[in-house]
This record gives sequence, structure tokens and C-alpha cells, in this order.
Amino acid sequence: RAHLAVHSLKDMPMELPAGFALGAVLEREDPRDAFVSPHHAALQDLPQGACVGTSSLRRASQLLALRPDLRIEPLRGNLDTRLRKLDEGHYDAIVLAAAGLKRLGLAARIASVFDTADMTPAAGQGALGIELRADATALAQTLTALVHQPSWLAVHAERAVSRTLGGSCSMPLAAHAVWQGDTLHIDAALGHAQDLARPLLRTRLSAGVDSDAAAEALGQRAAAQLRDMGAADYLAAAG
Repeated sequence: RAHLAVHSLKDMPMELPAGFALGAVLEREDPRDAFVSPHHAALQDLPQGACVGTSSLRRASQLLALRPDLRIEPLRGNLDTRLRKLDEGHYDAIVLAAAGLKRLGLAARIASVFDTADMTPAAGQGALGIELRADATALAQTLTALVHQPSWLAVHAERAVSRTLGGSCSMPLAAHAVWQGDTLHIDAALGHAQDLARPLLRTRLSAGVDSDAAAEALGQRAAAQLRDMGAADYLAAAG
């Protein structure tokens, strides 16, 4: 009954169901993670053993890599609910996507943002994707006017990392690509799903990218490097 659907791209399956396609990726909003706290300006300002709320394994594993002393507690609900739980004192701080806060006019709640080298975002984070039926060729042609090509290629590389590794929400996997001129640089990080204190596996690659195929090849190479570092053991824990 619907002609298209708009999604936060990080929440879209890496493999779309048969009959559906990604028609456009709009220009990306801030892809970083936000540190939100009423009393502390940044992660390093939290006291020893502070409680940080997140239900993202990706965020939890990277938080513990930065601050092994932290107590990570689950945080669920819509954005308003999460902020209310923080304000009620259930957490010392919470971590949310900066893009979501900004889009809802809540940027003032952001105490600071994480550098992507410390907290690598999820594949597609900050980008909006438009999904349509694969047979809607005329609509697909119309949507090309909305495609932001640098964002499109960057997220294709990121999603290729996750797709190659069989990524899902049960896996603490991060992938983030940025442009420098015509070169696309991609960072990928993988944590252990059952032991978040295990060392993160990290890789960084770059390549000249001018097509979907080149973007996906870059992401596949990053995934292969993670496998070479021992990703199989980490991935098995997420099964």
C-alpha cells in the first residue's frame, strides 16, 4: 500500500528481503555518538565505576575499551523515555546517536560527542535511506535526484563490512567511512558479544572509490582484515 519507506539506515537489514531495494541515501547528518549527561561534560569526567546506559553492544564494548571501570546498564525505550530515565538519576550518563538528537531539536542535550577513532559509529549511522519495491523502476529513477553520492558510497562500504561478517544487532560491530578528496577511508571495529571486556579488533583501510562496486570491495577488504585478526571467534560468540 506504501510506495516507499524512510528508515534510519543503521537500522535497515544488511540484506533486504526479496522484492525490495535501497533507492536513495540522503546527505548524512552527524554520524557520531553523543555523550549525554546532566552533570558531566565528557566520558573522562565520570567518576570511577559510574553507570552508563546503552543497549548497544557496539557502544558498550567501545565504552569499556575507553573506561574499563564503568558499569554499563541496559537502556531501552524511545528517545524521550531514555532521556527521562537519565534525568531521574538511573544513570550517570547515556550514549545516543547525535543525529537523532539533532533531528528532534534536542542538540542542547549533547554534553559532548565522541571522536570516531574512540567510538566508531555503526554502519550507516546518521544517514537516512529510502526503501522501495524493486519493481518500481519509474520511482527508482525519480529518487536518483535525492541521492547524495558521497554518502551513498560511504554507507555502501560500511554496510559491506557488516554484510560480509554476517552483521546483526547482536554483534558489537562498527564501520565508518569518511572522504578525503577522492579517497575513502574506512574504520571497522569488532567486539566480543559475550565478553565485552575482550580487546577490540580494529582495522583501517583506504582506497580510491568511484562506484558502488569499489565501495563494497573496500568494505569487504576491511571485513577480511578483521577475520585475519581472529574475528571468527568473536563472531561465534554472537551466534
